[in-house]
Amino acid sequence: MIRYLLFAIALLASIVIFLSYSLYDRVHNEPLSLNQTYVQIENGDTFNRLCTEWQVAGALQSCWPYKLYSKLNPNNFTLKAGVYEVSSLTVWSAINKINKGIKADFTFTIIEGESYQAIVDKLKVSEFLVFDLPKIDVKTHFQFGNAHPEGWLYPETYHYEGGTSASALLTRAHDKMKRQLDDVWAKRDADIPLKNKYEALILASIIEKESGQAAERSTISSVFHNRLNKGMRLQTDPTVIYGLGKRYNGDIKRVHLKEHTPYNTYRINGLPPTPIAMPSQDALLAAVQPKSTDYFYFVSKGNGEHYFSKSLKEHNQAVRKYILKK
Repeated sequence: MIRYLLFAIALLASIVIFLSYSLYDRVHNEPLSLNQTYVQIENGDTFNRLCTEWQVAGALQSCWPYKLYSKLNPNNFTLKAGVYEVSSLTVWSAINKINKGIKADFTFTIIEGESYQAIVDKLKVSEFLVFDLPKIDVKTHFQFGNAHPEGWLYPETYHYEGGTSASALLTRAHDKMKRQLDDVWAKRDADIPLKNKYEALILASIIEKESGQAAERSTISSVFHNRLNKGMRLQTDPTVIYGLGKRYNGDIKRVHLKEHTPYNTYRINGLPPTPIAMPSQDALLAAVQPKSTDYFYFVSKGNGEHYFSKSLKEHNQAVRKYILKK
């Protein structure tokens, strides 16, 4: 009798061990077959609701093994709000990631020379970013020195979590630009004709748009500084293009150069009223530390480089060679 009882206990123990192993194996190794890369968890979401959604979507066979396992390990099945990448994971790995709050990492890049409007257009379509800019006053929110946000965002790749607001991301970019501008302005040459760091930001944005080669930035800067010191107009096409706004179709015409706009440096003296793009660190430094030259003109060679001239006669010859191909 005792022998049969021991046999029954051993059999029952074997069954329990087998079922426990089967449960463990099922819970830890079943693939999550979701037709999406990311899962968004809201505050208050429970594992039971999430698992039911996955089962309805056909991402797993059944929720009961996980619900049973969650009774044994409840702390491992609490969910933290956020956006999570769950592609190519097992169900358990996805649950574990959400439980530990290992959120997906998204990036947003502000490109050197990019305009504020171009950045806003990209923000509108960025993954899991809350576009709240229409709800805020840009000037007040970012505490710009003027009503225009152009130039005030530092070009860099910014990491963010899902649910981040566009204004929060731009605040980081703006704070970075303010720090960089303060640092660069403190390193400025003593004799430059710029009255304040905002003028340095404006000039840096022009240098950014004019320079195809980083090595030329300080030389391009010298041309603009020489012109400012002589009281000559800057006569730079990127400012004209910026002033045209949406009217610019890729072809700058003579009539555009004659048009009176606040940004037409062929018609106005000195700098335009605001920056025209987001300048890089190199452009900022070039604006306050120009190379010492006698150049007053430059023209594109068509390969990203420029030919620099000291006189109008030399410049006109360079235009005939590189632009008119004569």
